[in-house]
Amino acid sequence: MKTTIDISDALLDDARKLAARDRTTLRALVEQGLRQVLAERRRSKKPFKLRDGSVKGKGLSPEFADAGWDEIRRAAYGDRGG
Repeated sequence: MKTTIDISDALLDDARKLAARDRTTLRALVEQGLRQVLAERRRSKKPFKLRDGSVKGKGLSPEFADAGWDEIRRAAYGDRGG
């Protein structure tokens, strides 16, 4: 696939010199660099882990023991909705 990218002149010059020195193409050098960065990011990407947000307690207070979610939400948020 063909695409266009904008890179600095100095970086392009360095890449062309390296490609010539290594007797490879600029395309091969760019592809190698992208593969390396993608592989590195995959290795270093830590999976998301939700922290334990539980709190110690004995559950709902007695006045909310038989309350539905709407009643609990109204008590917590009042007129603000929520």
